Amino acid sequence: MKRIIFFDGVCSLCNGFIDFILKRDQKKAFEFSSLQSQFARKILPPQNLSLDSIVLLEDQKVYTNSTAVLRILFEIGGGWNLFAVLASILPVWLRDRIYQTIARNRYKLFGKKDTCRLPSPEEKNRFLE
Repeated sequence: MKRIIFFDGVCSLCNGFIDFILKRDQKKAFEFSSLQSQFARKILPPQNLSLDSIVLLEDQKVYTNSTAVLRILFEIGGGWNLFAVLASILPVWLRDRIYQTIARNRYKLFGKKDTCRLPSPEEKNRFLE
């Protein structure tokens, strides 16, 4: 099953989340692409190109906001799948409100890079452009 995570390539919080996933994704279940890339514009519907959400494309289905994050955490396993299950008990509207509040303030809270992330040589085969 192909799973692609699209993220804001200049967002420090988003890049930190990608680093977090890369360290824990033992099965190498995920590939990555920035939302600013040509690949993202080619693959995703226009309504999913907003930089305010992590986007997960899984089996031709698009997940955004807290649902995308929880699906990712569930897949990487360890204690994170338990966290994802427990967090999914919360109503989607509440999870997404929390997610969107953080997303709106992420540059102020965590910073912004001048350019999109460049993968290391070890990561290069997992990044799509």
